[in-house]
Amino acid sequence: MSKLPFGKEDFEALSAFRYQVRRYLRWSEQLTRRQGVTNLQYLLMLHIKGFPGREWASITELAERLQARHHGVVALVTRCEKLGLVERRASRADGRQVEVHLTRKGSRTVDRLARLHREELIRIEGGFAVPGKEQLTQAARKGAAGGEGDNP
Repeated sequence: MSKLPFGKEDFEALSAFRYQVRRYLRWSEQLTRRQGVTNLQYLLMLHIKGFPGREWASITELAERLQARHHGVVALVTRCEKLGLVERRASRADGRQVEVHLTRKGSRTVDRLARLHREELIRIEGGFAVPGKEQLTQAARKGAAGGEGDNP
């Protein structure tokens, strides 16, 4: 853990970043709901469509991408299957592995939602700032020089 002091400017930078992230995520949650899917269903489809090098993903890979537990992703895939958004297929390379593929409906849905998300990211460009290492450590250096901040 860093021994640099943690000052007010550090809290402000982190707070501003988390606020920006939460505003975008809330916007996304509202959009997906209006489009008839949950945010998790959208993310599942996005991670399938965006999986590097192929058009499917395994449950384990999706669990990692969603930062969720395996059994939770199995339940999510089941719900998406019932809605006609995805389908499971046995792997041709390894019959023990299950591949999760988008259906035509799922592909159309994720395409529409991804375009809307891209438009929003373009709209907010410049207003969404990830604090850089320099910004996060600048206040700490100031605090160390002036004796301010909390020392662990």
